Amino acid sequence: MTRTAEQLPLDLAPAPQTGREDLIVSDAIAPAVALIDAWPRWPSPVVVLVGPAGSGKSHLASIWAELSGAERHRPMRDAAEAGRQRPVLFEDADRGPLDETALFHLINTVRQNGTALMMTARQMPAAWAVALPDLRSRLKAVTVVELGAPDAFLLSQVLVKLFSDRQLAIDERLIDYMVARMERSLDAACRLVEEIDRLALARASRITRALIAEVLDGADKGGD
Repeated sequence: MTRTAEQLPLDLAPAPQTGREDLIVSDAIAPAVALIDAWPRWPSPVVVLVGPAGSGKSHLASIWAELSGAERHRPMRDAAEAGRQRPVLFEDADRGPLDETALFHLINTVRQNGTALMMTARQMPAAWAVALPDLRSRLKAVTVVELGAPDAFLLSQVLVKLFSDRQLAIDERLIDYMVARMERSLDAACRLVEEIDRLALARASRITRALIAEVLDGADKGGD
């Protein structure tokens, strides 16, 4: 029996689409979408989007940054100066070292100058490792919007769009098969579609349930 070597496909994957028109809305993210759509009529000038990895925080934050003209800051240096003139976006606020003094000054600056600050995080602000009492006090007054893990409807719609972006039409039954077995994460959906497409191209094969099962099995085992 002769084994056909896998071909090496060119990396021609489409760039991630992060515009408002690319956003698929489900109950899990509806409150955050409503808040962004309400900009600049916010209940408070500081908002924190909280949700697990792959819940869509970065996509939502990118939409708001485009809408508001926000300046992205990580690390926090010079963020307060930027906050005097324009909105500021600070992602992954609870990941890595936090300059508490800089964040405290940034929050004060946006409040005093009528601008705004959006932060993203995996944990509620009350759970952040914050030692500065004044910053803890400021964080109690922010607007927190919690994003749930993607539900089955959202994952299925995202998978259809990701395949469509690659000019691939996938049977609905295969989409349902993936949703029932994959990690509940938008990041996982992107990785899954990318690997399925890569493997199908490498083998010059159709996308079948067996191929999808192989990719899902590799993901469960922490494959490359």
